[in-house]
Amino acid sequence: MKTLILGTAIVVAGLVLLGLGYANGKKTQKNATAVDEYAGLPRATFAGGCFWCVQSDFEKVKGVVKVIAGYTGGHTENPTYQEVSAGKTGHVEAVQVIYDPAMVTYEKLLDFFWRHIDPTDPDGQFVDKGAQYRSVIFYHNEEQRIAAEKSKRELADSARFDKPIATEILPFSKFYKAEEYHQDYYKKNPIRYRYYRFLSGRDQFLQKVWGKTSEVSHSKAEAVKPAEPPVKYSKPDEGTLRKELTPLQYKVTQENGTEPPFKNEYWNNKADGIYVDVVSGEPLFSSRDKFDSGTGWPSFTRPLAPGNIVEKKDWSLFGKRMEVRSRYGHSHLGHVFDDGPPPTGLRYCMNSAALRFIPKADLQKEGYGRYLGLFSGKQQGRQASH
Repeated sequence: MKTLILGTAIVVAGLVLLGLGYANGKKTQKNATAVDEYAGLPRATFAGGCFWCVQSDFEKVKGVVKVIAGYTGGHTENPTYQEVSAGKTGHVEAVQVIYDPAMVTYEKLLDFFWRHIDPTDPDGQFVDKGAQYRSVIFYHNEEQRIAAEKSKRELADSARFDKPIATEILPFSKFYKAEEYHQDYYKKNPIRYRYYRFLSGRDQFLQKVWGKTSEVSHSKAEAVKPAEPPVKYSKPDEGTLRKELTPLQYKVTQENGTEPPFKNEYWNNKADGIYVDVVSGEPLFSSRDKFDSGTGWPSFTRPLAPGNIVEKKDWSLFGKRMEVRSRYGHSHLGHVFDDGPPPTGLRYCMNSAALRFIPKADLQKEGYGRYLGLFSGKQQGRQASH
């Protein structure tokens, strides 16, 4: 449909524009989630129809570091644009948003997303029809899933739309970066892009439903106040650390130490609950993502709250490793390796001494009640065993 509209635009405008770039269809081999340059920053993945438009919109958000156009959610490895647009791969056109959680929250990205799509259309978006153009929120962890489902309920309850909210909420699997000519298409081909966007009806719909708020919400043009770290998630002074931490906890968190394997508190802990930074209390990992790595240290496939994790290159031991630290407590936690089990293929190898375990029964009284939903119903017992 985009090709048809662009062709119409060329005829109507009398422009002789050659080389739209769709002919090559070169398969991309690069997984956008593996961009080393942005290690440690959280990602959000959204499908909202034409990824030219969605990329253009999210790049206006203050706190967004990078937006990558690509494909996700399907069964074909390294799909091309032609394959996805033909609707045979199961993939949707999507964007991966890399953002700074100190500047913009995931919840604000969700709000921005709703204001730039038609969430009531189950068959595509605006002029582009087909499953490959439908709207989807792909969650990277349970915290994102909970936030997305809450946001969707709130939108439905707002009665802003007179039809049901059709946007799906699905687990993220793998993201394939689209061909280079699709990246920042609105900058490379501004005339074609503007003509396509106008004829698609996207902006007319957004103006009718949201008015000016679709453009100003969280825009870089606005003076958006950066998100402050929660008061309860902060690093105590040196005297308090010396007093409250055990010698091993201090050595690990403050001096980048390592505890012995198999002789630590949580390596074999199988109880339901979450793990927080022993220094600051910020949530880090969930028992639902814990697995037996055979190393003797507590290991996880992914963080519970990616915004609380900072990854840094570490050259201290015979080559490069990726160190994992807490964002607000600045604690050394351990390292992350790429030899883990599905669904992420990662192994977050942590020190028990850097963690405090909050059992499911104590989440509410300890102030972490928002995570109780992780352990309700059929979600229980999903802890991996590898």
